[in-house]
Amino acid sequence: MYAYPSSTRPLLAAWLCLAVLAASILSSAAFPSRASAAPAGGYKIVGYWHNFDNGSGFIRLRDVSPDFDVVNVSFAEPVGGSATGTIGFAPYNYTEADFKADVAYLKSKGKKVLISIGGANGQVQLATAAARDAFVSSVTGIIDKYGFDGLDVDFEGHSLYLNAGDSDFRNPTTPVVVNLISALKSINGKYGTDKFILTMAPETFFVQLGYSFYGGSCISCDSRAGAYLPVIHATRDILDWLQVQNYNSGPITGLDDQYHTMGNADFHVAMADMLLTGFPVAKNASQVFPALKQEQVVLGLPANGNAGGGFTSAADVQTALDALIKGKQLSSYKTRGSSTGYPNFGGLMTWSINWDKFNGFEFSSKHRAYLNAIAPQAPDTQAPSVPANLASTGVSSTSVSLSWSASTDNAGVTGYVVSYGTVQLNVSGTSAVVTGLAPDTNYSFTVRAKDAAGNLSAASAALNVRTSAASGDTSPPTAPSGLSVTGKTSASISLSWTASTDNVGVTGYTVAYGTQQLAVTGTSITVSGLTAGTSYTFTVKAKDAAGNVSPAATVTASTDAAGAQAWAAGVAYKTGDLATYGGKTYSCRQPHTSLQGWEPPNVPALWLLQA
Repeated sequence: MYAYPSSTRPLLAAWLCLAVLAASILSSAAFPSRASAAPAGGYKIVGYWHNFDNGSGFIRLRDVSPDFDVVNVSFAEPVGGSATGTIGFAPYNYTEADFKADVAYLKSKGKKVLISIGGANGQVQLATAAARDAFVSSVTGIIDKYGFDGLDVDFEGHSLYLNAGDSDFRNPTTPVVVNLISALKSINGKYGTDKFILTMAPETFFVQLGYSFYGGSCISCDSRAGAYLPVIHATRDILDWLQVQNYNSGPITGLDDQYHTMGNADFHVAMADMLLTGFPVAKNASQVFPALKQEQVVLGLPANGNAGGGFTSAADVQTALDALIKGKQLSSYKTRGSSTGYPNFGGLMTWSINWDKFNGFEFSSKHRAYLNAIAPQAPDTQAPSVPANLASTGVSSTSVSLSWSASTDNAGVTGYVVSYGTVQLNVSGTSAVVTGLAPDTNYSFTVRAKDAAGNLSAASAALNVRTSAASGDTSPPTAPSGLSVTGKTSASISLSWTASTDNVGVTGYTVAYGTQQLAVTGTSITVSGLTAGTSYTFTVKAKDAAGNVSPAATVTASTDAAGAQAWAAGVAYKTGDLATYGGKTYSCRQPHTSLQGWEPPNVPALWLLQA
């Protein structure tokens, strides 16, 4: 979860020596008594247990403080490189038999023991179907071998990213994202949702940053921004909880459109409220990431100052919990999703159990006492009533208008989900206009109601509607506008444009250059396989369902000259050197040796984006 930059490593060696000495002194400290460690209803405390020694000290699993409800064994890591998909795990400082016995011991005490995959040094990229299948096979093998209760996904670094044009978190297309979703569903399917625990521990960069920037749709931003969102969204029905790391984070814009900085109650409330309220991805009102259930949101915190940046005192953490659980609003940030609090909030996670022991168990003991003093309400599991009287109020060749009667719910209906085929549309009222349909085609629509707890009603009776025929349409779409180059390398050029309009709806675009023609369904494309240092003229035309073709939009651009290499950490760059990153080319502005975190989009003082 935390890696030290290379510039600190000489000091780190000396620091670790002191840490080991301190750990040996603390190893004799008494754990909290088991009588004081009763689980606090639905409020859980999750801790990561190190399968290595980084100076925090070793601790056997059976000796973990009883104040923890869930123990994440960290980490299982890739075997043979990040792209193989194969995951391996071997217990540190244990015989295999003793490790299995300790896992079984914790489970006999009512604790849950999960295997966590990834971490700062365990990057995993499932770019192919073969890697996905190897991931599923190796992970289930580890779970079966040691008797783990489930899986925690702690992908960091460059494990997840979004390809240019992958702009809809609800329908991702980037292989590393699509294959991870498929793998998690396969693993869960093997064991069953009732028996298997699935959790995730992304950094704020991969989740809440998606409110401001989304890697697949923004120009000159990091392609990893918000990259966890499609994974969380696609697995929300099987995801037990999400424990975002509210540490080692830069300032993040909250729902109040203000920056929030880690290490205080304000930051934790603002970050959690985004997940409990939902937010428009990249501030696009048509792409809202829906709220998670209260019990699915867990605060991720460092156990002490050694464990990571952004350590928050126990008093400030509990101030944040007062705001989130009890509705005691902060002066600096007011929760958007509920002004009275989230009584079924999930709890706390810490990196790590080992650092908690090193610090005299301050995190687990103080927060367990706080949580034990709260009487959590039972989760709301009552679904709304089924929407009635679904009817069509209008039909065209490309759209259907629907209406229905409002549902009722014990806590109030928050919206509806309109479904047809594999498409699901979220609407707030009791009517919807479904567009983008094909002429003269049968569609079957259903509607479900949802409440604030995320409960969904059963589907309404299906309504079958046939769109009108697009007879005699000879009107072509408008020409694509705003055609521009959004990125390039020595072998590729990325294009985007503004959507055309048409009386019956645009069905796609044709991108042509030289003798090549490419069919595109969206409004962007990366044309690859080009020659370095060569000028190309691209034309883009729209087409509709009747086969009419628009006038062309044209743009000319040249690929970068040969010699630009992919950016990498640990390289001495000089002024004028070219490097590629995220499908774009950058020129070095001043000599420096690169470090992880100094990727070109992140340090404009060092790198200039080439037009």
